[in-house]
Amino acid sequence: MSDSKKQKKIGILTAGGDCPGLNAAIRGVGKTAIVEYGMEVLGFNAGYTGLINSDYIELKESKLSGILTLGGTILGTSREKPYKLVKEDGGENDKPEKIIETYENLGLDCVVCIGGNGTMKTANLLSKEGLNVIGIPKTIDNDVWGTDVTFGFDSAVQIATEAMDRLHTTANSHQRVMIIEIMGHHAGWLALYSGVAGGGDIILLPELEYNIRSVCKKIESRYEDNKPYSIVVVAEGIEHPKNKSAASHIAESIQTYTGIETRETVLGYIQRGGSPTPMDRILATRYGSFAAQCIAEGKFGTMVAVKDNDLTTVPLEDVGGKLRLVDKDHPLISKARKMGVSFGDEFL
Repeated sequence: MSDSKKQKKIGILTAGGDCPGLNAAIRGVGKTAIVEYGMEVLGFNAGYTGLINSDYIELKESKLSGILTLGGTILGTSREKPYKLVKEDGGENDKPEKIIETYENLGLDCVVCIGGNGTMKTANLLSKEGLNVIGIPKTIDNDVWGTDVTFGFDSAVQIATEAMDRLHTTANSHQRVMIIEIMGHHAGWLALYSGVAGGGDIILLPELEYNIRSVCKKIESRYEDNKPYSIVVVAEGIEHPKNKSAASHIAESIQTYTGIETRETVLGYIQRGGSPTPMDRILATRYGSFAAQCIAEGKFGTMVAVKDNDLTTVPLEDVGGKLRLVDKDHPLISKARKMGVSFGDEFL
């Protein structure tokens, strides 16, 4: 059989933090690769750890049935960083060599790496080693550079918004200030979108410097206007003391300066669990199917992306090490300000 007719063999892995839609992406890649292109598909367990240890399972089409709606990932994940220079025992780092060995021994034609910023950075380094790699962007933070949206984001927005809906009722009943902490170390996309969708009165983002006095003044003005409760949405990555959570810091500060009873809720990993929303199922499926198409067309060293709702690719070398952050002049921020939402920066 000539090389052009040789059945391609590909690998899939999910790395970094989990999020809804990973199984939908695996399914999208695998089913398209098998049904449309006649490829053999392997799934590596626990992210890059599976590539290092040659730990994999064969993904037949039957194995991919029934996983579209499942949260988590059937392949498992890890935060393994194979290019980390120094091991704890001081030995040499031979993990990249082991990955290359696995790739060559299995006769892989490509590895599809599904993950966020760290995953794409590693994928790019593997591409530079000569491996055929394609990335698929996922993260609830929506901060992967080069694409308009990552899957997992919509599901997390829905989870956070539903939590705010519930906090509204108890905040109103007890006439309290409710702080809700949303994930997002450097990027405030999740706090911004869920905050607007959930009717947050104050939204604090890592990208916007805030003043706690400004926050308190907004809360006091609401009380003066006979609005007896406030919802404050806080991204976990805002500036705050490292010995406490962002929500705890803001809650303590508000109660100290205003004397108004304040409570905090930290959603944490709840935002990353459960079944993906229909939008995330569709996006993950689109990404996965397009990644399989890119393999068939030999478009390696790229990450699949969405630009203006069209599927495209961007070079992995352009993605690694960058973050897509919320611009201070983002239209949604402007619209929210016009409706009276505070971002804690009005008096800076």
